[in-house]
Amino acid sequence: MKTFFKIFVLVVIVGVFIFTIYFLYNKSQAKPVVYDTTTPFVTNIVLKTVATGKVIPRKEIEIKPKISGIIEELYVKEGTIINKGDLIAKVRIIPNMVNLNNAESRVNRAKIGLANAKRNYDRNKKLLDQSVIAKTDFEKYEFEYTSAREELKSAENNLELIKEGQTKNSGKSTNTQIRSTINGMVLDIPVEIGNSVIESNTFNDGTTVAIVADMGEMIFEGKVDESEVGKIHGGMDLILTIGAINETKFHATLEYISPKGREENGAIQFEIKAAVDLVDSIFVRAGYSANADIVLDKRDSVLAISESLIKFENDSAYVEIETEPQAFEKKFIETGLSDGINIEVLSGLTKEDKVKKLN
Repeated sequence: MKTFFKIFVLVVIVGVFIFTIYFLYNKSQAKPVVYDTTTPFVTNIVLKTVATGKVIPRKEIEIKPKISGIIEELYVKEGTIINKGDLIAKVRIIPNMVNLNNAESRVNRAKIGLANAKRNYDRNKKLLDQSVIAKTDFEKYEFEYTSAREELKSAENNLELIKEGQTKNSGKSTNTQIRSTINGMVLDIPVEIGNSVIESNTFNDGTTVAIVADMGEMIFEGKVDESEVGKIHGGMDLILTIGAINETKFHATLEYISPKGREENGAIQFEIKAAVDLVDSIFVRAGYSANADIVLDKRDSVLAISESLIKFENDSAYVEIETEPQAFEKKFIETGLSDGINIEVLSGLTKEDKVKKLN
């Protein structure tokens, strides 16, 4: 009995050993590689570049005061639609004290001069009426009286200009009133009541009181890389995608390409501008960021394959096609336009060819 048990245990151990060896051997054998295949297909291939930028009004004007002073009143707010000539703000003049003192002194002197000229005029008028003096002698006093009146009027106007910025009898709108120079929408009012403002002159741009723009005419302003700028030209169609209005695509027409590039982050960028075709039902705000797809080239209904299937040998491109199940041979092809994903096949393949996929 003991002998049988020993033989049985020995047989089991040998069996387990043989099974283990067999299992490890099978596991070590490499499984045959099975390659998937695909066929060429007919599609449209579009080569395009993307320009990033923003949508801005074509006409955007900064309204500046004609005189320096302090903002006394604001008559509009951001978003208000105004017409040319509409009142935007009013400036209160803070006169220069030296000029004001000189102007007041001139008025006082003019009044004294006028009073003296009037006395001489009245005295000599009586003498003229009594035929005591000749008319030629009287004309001198008449001239002095008239001149004195004009001098007082001029001095008073000068004082009024220094105080108010405008004379009462000028018949023109006062310089203290700031008015719009175009029809449009008020985009921004960077000042508040009480702020000091400076007039625009030869030495100073002046303080911007309001920014007004025509929101009915917008342009796309963006940048194109130097590697693509030679492929675009005026009149090309652009498809705009505005970040805040993803559901709608806008068409635009390229109008301007900058003749000079600027370096940004180590790359040369060229500015472009395109007129945007607005949609009446959608309000496009100034400054929206946008991307413009510019179609550089296009092929319609051409035979194509995925560009990832192509291999290269020297200056030639080739693919591997299936001749028998899992048997492939090299075939050189001629390629055309590529959009970075699919590439046009000019010759070397048919729609029936099975092309080996690269694992």
